[in-house]
Amino acid sequence: MGRVRRNRSYKLAQIYDRRSREVPFNAEVAEVEIDNPLALDPGEKIMAIRSIRSDPLGRLHSHHQIDEAQYRGGRAFQNDWERQAMDPTHEYVDGARTREPVTESQRQAVLRLNRIERELGTDGAALVHDVLVLGLTMDQIGQRRAVRTQRWNDYFARRFRECLDRLALIYGFATEAGTQRADQRR
Repeated sequence: MGRVRRNRSYKLAQIYDRRSREVPFNAEVAEVEIDNPLALDPGEKIMAIRSIRSDPLGRLHSHHQIDEAQYRGGRAFQNDWERQAMDPTHEYVDGARTREPVTESQRQAVLRLNRIERELGTDGAALVHDVLVLGLTMDQIGQRRAVRTQRWNDYFARRFRECLDRLALIYGFATEAGTQRADQRR
């Protein structure tokens, strides 16, 4: 009896490939490099798929329209915004004598958000809030402000990138010299 031939294109490395092969019809995804949670060596990276459907910051980062410092500054702002918010799942009991205490991390988040609002100004803070918290696009922001031209959309996009630069500086992901060089390239 003859010997069974094995497929020579079989590779051992593909056994551990955990990437999704099928995505839903209307999915918008991007590949990102993250720390391997199962790694034995610190700093080992793997490729993962991230949904960018309702994540404007992730979409801008995956299309290389913002850099890593701007992305991390935006994520830090979102983290502070979520941290300072009250827990909506915590039910208020009528007649309770004391309120839920404010934690130190919530207090620090509020202080950082107040500083950000002072540095960005009213318009910049509103723009950052609309994009990072509400998830609006530049076109939707223009519609809310009753300006619907492409020139206004470009202005909002440029102003939003300036605000992300400022967030990166505030949170310590960039230096003043690095943002000046990035401005000269544009």
